[in-house]
Amino acid sequence: MVRSLKNPKKAKRKNKQGGKKGEGSSNEAPSLPAKVWQPGVDKLEEGEELQCDPSAYNSLHAFHIGWPCLSFDVLRDSLGLVRTEFPHTVYCVAGTQAEKSSWNSIGIFKLSNVSGKRRDLVPDKKGDETDMDSDSSDSDEEEEEAGSGTPVLQLRKVFHEGCVNRIRAMTQNPHIVASWGDTGHVQVWDFSSHLNALAESESDLSHGASAVSNQSPLVKFGGHKDEGYAIDWSPLVPGRLVSGDCKSCIHLWEPTSGTTWNIDANPFVGHSASVEDLQWSPTEPSVFASCSVDGSIGIWDIRVGKSPATTIKAHKADVNVISWNRLASCMLASGSDDGTFSIRDLRLLKEGDAVVAHFEYHKHPITSVEWSPHEPSTVAVSSSDNQLTIWDLSLERDEEEEAEFKAKMKEEVNAPTDLPPQLLFVHQGQKDLKELHWHSQIPGMVISTAADGFNILMPSNIENALPANDA
Repeated sequence: MVRSLKNPKKAKRKNKQGGKKGEGSSNEAPSLPAKVWQPGVDKLEEGEELQCDPSAYNSLHAFHIGWPCLSFDVLRDSLGLVRTEFPHTVYCVAGTQAEKSSWNSIGIFKLSNVSGKRRDLVPDKKGDETDMDSDSSDSDEEEEEAGSGTPVLQLRKVFHEGCVNRIRAMTQNPHIVASWGDTGHVQVWDFSSHLNALAESESDLSHGASAVSNQSPLVKFGGHKDEGYAIDWSPLVPGRLVSGDCKSCIHLWEPTSGTTWNIDANPFVGHSASVEDLQWSPTEPSVFASCSVDGSIGIWDIRVGKSPATTIKAHKADVNVISWNRLASCMLASGSDDGTFSIRDLRLLKEGDAVVAHFEYHKHPITSVEWSPHEPSTVAVSSSDNQLTIWDLSLERDEEEEAEFKAKMKEEVNAPTDLPPQLLFVHQGQKDLKELHWHSQIPGMVISTAADGFNILMPSNIENALPANDA
């Protein structure tokens, strides 16, 4: 249950992302084999720092909106259902964790001119010798960047009483946003006027955009007995919402019109400690899942009472986050305070715990987990160890392929043998990572928030381009 992101200083941009240990050092003997630096295992020597390897990304940008944000959400837009061409434009909503309660706000922002590179995942086989020279100037010329200059940030702010613990936009109507505040209130907002203004404007509002509007929420619910962090909109029933608090209570919100809700005063009760996260089923409109500090996951059906239909003892420590796979609805991911995350096949619940994958790579609490909206076997994870990792559960170790790859390498590489073969990508450089989201309309794009601001990244080994007839 690691959450706090309150920081007396404003967030500053940090550019050191991932990379190789001690890059640029002249003291290392050239005859030694190259060594893969392992995050959380290897230590940096005095004077050493990690340097970004640009070739690892199709796109990488850092930005901030002022105070650190514990939570944000990516807004669905009307710019195209599947977008693969740079430059990109994204819309988000985020809630701040300011030094003083009265300084907090919800930021509605548009980031345009997000540039990047289009790469072929399979190299052009004109010759084995040139294929391996990924760092050469020739490859740089082939990977010409699309878009020019830096991204343009346009920001509008709405006053929010207290820090924002979590914020979520309705899938069907993304201008409708719910926020969980540390004051113990859940509020629902209509940000359509702000989004319309951002869509029409092309000016850069990243500097001097200090004006904060005082807008009244559509609803301000104070029925929870404590503050909370768990909240989720139904992907199947527009306006249906659940919110959970630190006193283990979950309340159901049923829409009665476009701007009003009937909030059940009698909560769903089944956990013995704080409810940390909530996720609606992607296929069953009456079913949702919850996770708790008590180490369990609950599966609930709102048609059959206020107790969980099933309770799973999921982890040995607090279960911080869960994610229900929308492309493979039998799969549920969960992340724990002990650094582990697990994948369960819900079809196997009757036979036992249903765990089909369990990873102990991270050594600090898992702060966010989310399935890719484009690849059913891919999941992204963030941790308090300052790493964002991406995993493909369909991968298995192939010793013959590894031997063939090593034979083609021009230099010997002492690669670690204990890394899980499912680990696709490791992103570093952010301090105190808190939440990540995939962009549902831009394949391969991940956005993350941390104490020092936001990163927007597109790893070069994650599929981000579809065939022309699919785009």
